[in-house]
Amino acid sequence: MNSGRVSIVTRTVLLTAAVATIAVVVAGLIAYPLIRSASASTARSDLRVLADLTANGLNRGEIDHPDRLIPLPLMDTLRAKSIEGYLVASGGEMPENISREELDASVRGRDVVAHTPGGDELLESRALDNGATLVLVQPFSVSGEQAKEVLRRFVIALVLGLLIAVPIGYGASRRLTRPLREARDAANRMASGDRDITIVPSGPTEIADIGDALNHLNSALVVSEGRQREFLLSVSHELRTPLTAVKGYAEALADGVIAQDDVERTGAVVSAEAARLDRLVTDLLDLARLGAVDFAITPIDVDLCEIAEEAAVVWADRASREGLTLISEIPSDEVVVRTDPIRVRQIIDNLAENALRVSPSGSVIVVAVRREPDGGVVEIRDSGPGLTEDDLSVAFEPGVLHERYRGERPVGTGLGLALVGRLARGLGGRAEAGTAPEGGARFTVRIPA
Repeated sequence: MNSGRVSIVTRTVLLTAAVATIAVVVAGLIAYPLIRSASASTARSDLRVLADLTANGLNRGEIDHPDRLIPLPLMDTLRAKSIEGYLVASGGEMPENISREELDASVRGRDVVAHTPGGDELLESRALDNGATLVLVQPFSVSGEQAKEVLRRFVIALVLGLLIAVPIGYGASRRLTRPLREARDAANRMASGDRDITIVPSGPTEIADIGDALNHLNSALVVSEGRQREFLLSVSHELRTPLTAVKGYAEALADGVIAQDDVERTGAVVSAEAARLDRLVTDLLDLARLGAVDFAITPIDVDLCEIAEEAAVVWADRASREGLTLISEIPSDEVVVRTDPIRVRQIIDNLAENALRVSPSGSVIVVAVRREPDGGVVEIRDSGPGLTEDDLSVAFEPGVLHERYRGERPVGTGLGLALVGRLARGLGGRAEAGTAPEGGARFTVRIPA
């Protein structure tokens, strides 16, 4: 396990924290102007109410203001709210930093903000019955402090939400990833060779699908490994038979127990069995190399008809010795494709040998070639026992048909058809199995132009 990787749980927690943090910042940026505006509006409203109450008190004589000065107790009350109060006589001297125009506008009920060196100030003015004007001034920063306090509380609430969201995200992600951890453990057991594994799908659909996929994979591995074992057993058996013959005859020759007249025949038998071993080993190597990068394909422009005719001559002679008839369905016109002629001949030879082996005496083998819009087709058909529908889907799997029909009909190692399937794919085409009009099996190889 790579310690440098970050788990889904950690990523989920970090993502939750990041989202919550971004939410806090964005909410703060959006909320501050709104809160500041609301605070300014509230401060303006409060200042307006205070101006009305103070003006009413002064007009009714409830507040003594000799020499047109605001009484000290009232000033202390206003200053507690950061408000300065002035009484301006008609035509008298204006308070510092407040112009006559601003004062007149405020008396007419307009919202006025006085711009002073110390900062902006809210201005509320009321005309009194005695001709004087009440002026209340409050720094605009007071409303800003109120806004900051509200924003601070807002941010605290959001931070608390973040602190709550992180453990919730951790718990949710742990619960969400539990099926993934179970799937990981099951996959590790499968990698170590344990096949007695069944995952109970749980969690969200996507995660449950992973459990189902691992169950299918495990089943497929069981089937595949079973086929491999059967294939190795069959290949071992096929290798052992000629090896036993070669070993026995070699020992007999070494011990001098074979008569002089039988030496030639014995040598021919040993040579035939050695050739059989060579063919088996060659097929095994080709199967192995087909999945590797060093498998040689040398494409050139070739006539499939010419290749098939050469092969038909050879296999017609062998078929006649076995009491079979080989029929050629090869057109007189050329069927030219760009491919490897050696591999095409290898395909024809393997299919013809398979047909010859399973077909009883008196049967027919057909070697056919035809042209298609996107290339050419090579086809081998026979009138032998044929294949079932279930056989067709596994015809090109190594050793499957060999194991299925061993003891029932003549079978080889199962390498030939597997090699045909992989060669066809290596040439860019495909191999198909089906039922022949002659009653037996039909193997079709399509080769692109």
